[in-house]
Formats: sequence, structure tokens, C-alpha cells
Amino acid sequence: MKLWDKGYTTDNLVDRFTVGKDRVLDLQLAKHDVAGNIAHAKMLHKIEILTKSELDLILEGLAQIQTTIDNETFTIEEDFEDVHSKVEFELVQRIGEAGKKIHTARSRNDQVLVDLHLYTKEEIDTIKGLIKTLFDTLIDLSEQYKEVLIPGYTHMQVAMPSSFGLWFSAYAESLIDDITLLNAAYKICDQNPLGSAAGYGSSFPIDRTMTTELLGFESMKYNVVAAQMSRGKIEKTTAFAIASVAGTLSKLSADVCLYMSQNFNFLGFPKELTTGSSIMPHKQNPDVFELMRAKCNKLQNMPSEIMMITNNLTSGYHRDYQLLKENLMEGINTLKDNLEVCDFMLRHVIINKNILNNEIYDYLYSVEEVNKLVLKGVSFREAYQKLGKEILDGNFTPEKVVNHSHEGSIGNLCLDKIIAKFKLNY
Repeated sequence: MKLWDKGYTTDNLVDRFTVGKDRVLDLQLAKHDVAGNIAHAKMLHKIEILTKSELDLILEGLAQIQTTIDNETFTIEEDFEDVHSKVEFELVQRIGEAGKKIHTARSRNDQVLVDLHLYTKEEIDTIKGLIKTLFDTLIDLSEQYKEVLIPGYTHMQVAMPSSFGLWFSAYAESLIDDITLLNAAYKICDQNPLGSAAGYGSSFPIDRTMTTELLGFESMKYNVVAAQMSRGKIEKTTAFAIASVAGTLSKLSADVCLYMSQNFNFLGFPKELTTGSSIMPHKQNPDVFELMRAKCNKLQNMPSEIMMITNNLTSGYHRDYQLLKENLMEGINTLKDNLEVCDFMLRHVIINKNILNNEIYDYLYSVEEVNKLVLKGVSFREAYQKLGKEILDGNFTPEKVVNHSHEGSIGNLCLDKIIAKFKLNY
């Protein structure tokens, strides 16, 4: 069944090419399609397109369909083009003629937009929940290991003292920036496009304010052309937010892979969470974080893929938009998997507490020694040159004492401030 069926059939090759993966992907939209149908039906009753008895039948039929979605028996067979055609077919099969009225004052264009808006809002909330879980884990680890010093690096060279407290909470605070972008994407999705029909409105006296309230949108996309232009925009905006989270996870993964190597040996994981080699019996590889790094790097390409599909499209609907659904859904699912596994792994991290005992890290303290001289009245430039000469001559012997007290430093992590900032932005 096709919603645009006019009594003829399309060639099988054309049908397969144009439908693509929609039958599989649309299963994730099914419950949102039902929600859109419910709101639309109630609105049609208000403007007297549906009688009360017809509305009651439609709502009962949609409730039955929702039950099949909830128990995962709802399917979209090859006879159907998408979730919209399957839901309408099921409705007519269950309640008869009244079901044929459900498409009044509506197009597949605004149907899929409603579904995608509702789907993306829900998924952003889920992603934010997973980020909060990871954030809490990072803050806990930062507090637990705040006294454990590690080398800080610039240019991949030993630079200045850092700590696990600083390292863990750095990624925690970085996630707040990602939340900010997710909130922006959510706000763009939180506008009701229903009623834009094919992109130019309807001659029926529909009540868009009513459906906006019923569907839980903060506002509506008032201009019907602008509503249709949100196709592509919500995917692109969400992709940028996903890419931001992925960038944080990718950098964290790269750090973990480096810190796990025997040359660094800053941290490790139980052997059950690592993988081995087929010929080297000693190997415990960081495969989880290597794959996380690669998957997150791939996610960071999402905005580019979406822009390449949509950049030269004029206003109004184009079938090109169909391809965005796969990018969006697979990107969301991949990000959720990465957030979940990252939190799981970090909950089992093993920290080496004696890293700086190795003499190769002695030069970490050179800045500390310069600053001590400055505090005694020596100019910074003179102190810098004095320590530089001692290092070149091989006469540098640090005290290995670190005293950082300003906000956000080793000795003052400001975890309470970071937690408060997260709550404010969450």
C-alpha cells in the first residue's frame, strides 16, 4: 500500500530504489507516527471533519496498533512503502471506513516531519541522560584520584604536573559544552510542523495550536514553508551536537589508549575488558577505546555528510531528504552505544598511583622551581634563564612539591562549581 496510490503499480526496481531502508528505519518512528495520528484525529474532530463516534473508533484502533508496537510485533512488510502507509492500513483493517479519513488535511511530508521531530527530541533526552551518567562517573573518579599526579604534555613532550583529578574532571566539564549544543538542537526540534501538509498549508480550517499542545511541542513552526524547510535542518543541527559529544569521547579514548601503553602505564583495566593477540601472549589491547575513537571520528563526519546532501536544495520537499534518516538514526544509536560502553569501562579503570616516581618526569617541576624564585623576588626572566642553564648543565634537582591553589588547578578542582554548571545547563 502506498499513500499516493492512484491505481497503478511501480516497477519493482524503482520501488526498491526509492523505498531504500525506510521499512527498517521507520520501525523506530512507529510510536511517534501513532502519536501524530492521535493528535491529528482529535483536531479533525474539533473542526468537525470527524464525528465523535469516528474519533472514538480511530483512537481505539490507534491504541491497538500502539500495543503491537510496545510488544514489538509491529512490522512493515514489503507491501508497504513506509510506517505511515502501514499504520493507516492497519487502522482501516481494524475499524473500517473511519480509518480512511485520517489523512485529511495532511501530507506524508508533515507526517514524517512530526515523527522525526518527536523521535529526535526523545533521543536527545536519552543521550543527555547517558551523558549525565558518564559525567557523574568522571566527577566521582576525579574526587577519588585527585591526589594522584600525572605528567601534563604539550607537543607530546613532558610539560607540567597534572593529576587524575584534573584529567577526569576536564572531560566532565567538556561534556557540559556538548549538552549546550544538544539543548540547541532540542529547541529547534521542539517546534510543531504538523499542518504544513506538503509545504503550503491546507484549505481546511485546521487548528495547529491544538496539535502543538497535544504533541507537547513548545511552539509551532508557524510559516508552512519554513516548517518544511526544517527537514534537513533538524538532522544537521542534531548532527553537529552529536559530533561535539563524539569529539569529547574520541579525545578521551585517544588519551586512554596512550596511557594504557607500557611506555606510559598510567592506567589499565581488568584483563576481561581487554583483548589479546593471536601470537603474542602478553598483549592486553585497548580495543574498546580504539573502536570508540574510530566510531566517534566517523560520527564527527555526520554534519558534512548531511550538508553534502542538502546544501543545493531549493525550498519545498525533495526526495533527497529521505537519505538523511539513515545518517541521523545510525548516528544516534552509535553515540548511545559509545556513551554506555565508555561509562562501563571507566567504572572499572585501574589507576597507577606512583607514576611520577620515575626520574624521566623530573623536568615536570621546572616551572615550579622558576615560580619559587619569582616569589623570592627574582624577576621571571632571570629565574627562567637560571633554571634553563641548570637543566642544560645537568644540575637540575627538583623538590617535587606542587602547590597550585587557583580555581580549576590541581589543588582546587572546583568540582562543586562544575557540578552546579552541569545542573544549570542540563
